[in-house]
Amino acid sequence: MSAGQQGGGFNTVYHPEPDPVPSGNGVRMGQLRPLPRRRRPAMIALAVALIGVGILGGSVLFQQVNHQIPVLLVRTAVPAGSVVSAADLTTASVVLGPGITAIPARQEREVVGLVAATALRPGTLLAASELTTTLPPTSSQQLVPIALKPSQLPASGLTPGDQLLVVSAPSAQGSGAGTQIAGPSIPGVVEAVSAQPDSDGLEVVDLLVSAANGTNLAREAAAGGIALVITSRTP
Repeated sequence: MSAGQQGGGFNTVYHPEPDPVPSGNGVRMGQLRPLPRRRRPAMIALAVALIGVGILGGSVLFQQVNHQIPVLLVRTAVPAGSVVSAADLTTASVVLGPGITAIPARQEREVVGLVAATALRPGTLLAASELTTTLPPTSSQQLVPIALKPSQLPASGLTPGDQLLVVSAPSAQGSGAGTQIAGPSIPGVVEAVSAQPDSDGLEVVDLLVSAANGTNLAREAAAGGIALVITSRTP
């Protein structure tokens, strides 16, 4: 009896499994593809955080660049009441903080030809509140020229924009020093000062005063009994 006939007359044949044949993509037939590994939550959070930091950094840079605004800057001193020219202005790019006002550089054409409402100082930002469209005096002011001796003026001189008080000094007869001052004082602002004394040795100072005081000041000045008290100087 053969080996295949033992055990009840049934033959049992064993067939060995063939070796897996590699496929075209390098994976053996019958072998499962490995599942993709899960990304760690910590790595995902880090990636999101880095992206957020990049966005915030770009936003800050964008804001800083956009806040560099070209504005008008005063180049030369402009007395109050003088017409602003293109030579009086320049431009600069600055970062404007809260409460700081300035005129954009693109509006230079609109600014040229306006009148300085106050004395403009070199190196300062030009603001709209410092400009006006009319030459002084305004409807509430009067311009009074006063002829003064050099001894009646400060040794340092007067500058347009200086604020002062004109006081009556009848006993001084125009000397303006060491005398008893009487009468009400009249506040005024220096509009202009003559470049040199006239033929009589007098210097003319144009004063802007309120319309209510213009006539009285002209009368006192004609009589020669006035003195000046400086209350504020223009830098």
